[in-house]
Amino acid sequence: MSETSTITAKRMLIDGNLVETPSTFASLNPATGEVLGHAPDATVADAEAAVAAARRAFDTSGWATDVALRIRCLEQFHAALVEHRDELAALTIAEVGATPALTQGAQLDQPIAIVKYYLDLLRDYPLTEDLGNVEVRGQQHHRWVEKEAAGVVAAIIAYNYPNQLALAKLAPALAAGCTVILKAAPDTPLITLALGELIANHTDIPAGVVNVISGADPQVGAVLTTAPDVDMVTFTGSTPTGRAIMAAASSTLKKVFLELGGKSAAIVLDDADFGTAALFSAFSMVTHAGQGCALTSRLLVPRSHHDEIVELVKTNFGHVRYGDPNEPGTYMGPLISEKQRDKVDAMVQRAVAAGATLVTGGEKKGPGYFYTPTLLTDVDPDSEIAQEEVFGPVLAVIAYDDDDDAVRIANNSIYGLSGAVFGSQERALAVARRIRTGTFSINGGNYFSPDSPFGGFKQSGIGREMGRAGLEEFLEAKTFAVPVVG
Repeated sequence: MSETSTITAKRMLIDGNLVETPSTFASLNPATGEVLGHAPDATVADAEAAVAAARRAFDTSGWATDVALRIRCLEQFHAALVEHRDELAALTIAEVGATPALTQGAQLDQPIAIVKYYLDLLRDYPLTEDLGNVEVRGQQHHRWVEKEAAGVVAAIIAYNYPNQLALAKLAPALAAGCTVILKAAPDTPLITLALGELIANHTDIPAGVVNVISGADPQVGAVLTTAPDVDMVTFTGSTPTGRAIMAAASSTLKKVFLELGGKSAAIVLDDADFGTAALFSAFSMVTHAGQGCALTSRLLVPRSHHDEIVELVKTNFGHVRYGDPNEPGTYMGPLISEKQRDKVDAMVQRAVAAGATLVTGGEKKGPGYFYTPTLLTDVDPDSEIAQEEVFGPVLAVIAYDDDDDAVRIANNSIYGLSGAVFGSQERALAVARRIRTGTFSINGGNYFSPDSPFGGFKQSGIGREMGRAGLEEFLEAKTFAVPVVG
């Protein structure tokens, strides 16, 4: 374990070494469109080297069986994250387009807390379960179950919350005794490379246990999903990409853990506090410029109160201050890229052409990749804008007739990630229990925490991140039995 004073975030971590590559690619500041830095552009050979290192470390380093070593190294990693928190925050703001306020939550401080959570959980988690004796044909047999690491894990993350996505995979995987190849998102490579740098310079994690790579070539990811030496793939990103990863991993029957897209609905019941519901719906939708898989991008309102609620949301959107994340008072930063902004704008334009009404927003702003908070009404529940993930600050309002109709519309989706409901507590809870999603907020309740399992139903994913369930995703159960003699 060596010491360095600052993070450079320019090198990959492979087999314990911080390495550069002959070829690099640019990472842009989305608030300005200017080049922020250059990241190593990994080749297929680099990915294969990372897999080989992880396999060797799992098989020979003792990491998988030495709980005390894992605890010590996670303590060191957590301490390094805390020590370099301000550097990580500055890099996250610049590369991701997050506001400083977001770094105090899911963009940084909460991910750091995830490492502490799994460190503490590992100290007390029962890796052995005694099942007692069973009699078979007159012979007593004693049985027990031991939990052991799933093996070599390929972790592939998206750009929107890179610290959250990386550490929600890395921390439980390491706690479980797995070795990891972490692939950064091409749009936000530097902040993920910084995590590898902290591991290399501030922890005693053995060489090869953690490998961090970055690259723009899709074939690099393909290596991770198909290599026979990879036992498990965990991916966060779009559902179409998740389907492709699942198909690629099937040739070797890898364990697959997917956190995918969402098209979540917020339901406003007719006995709700409309002001609170409109405030929550507006400001949550523009959090990180709408680049969140669990955001409630469909707003279901009672037909009899449609215009009233729409006006409240429109007013709230008008109060959203967007622009340079570093400017005091900025609530919403940019979209990650020009490509993503063009995609969002195209979906809005198609929605209007299909009959939706643009109440406010729908404008590109610059410099940087900004898109104004956008509110659409007269939305057909079966239309593209109501069914497909936008990943931008766009809220689609859909009117419903009664509670049953609201539930039907909310469940009319291939996704099942999250949702929200506003209304009297008992009625709201009854509605929430009828919605097929993995997480749900009632009257603004916040479910997102290191100890709370997060994941989806249907095509929103397979498995759960965070909580005890998040650790157990990276464990396998092995049952033992011995005859009882005497």
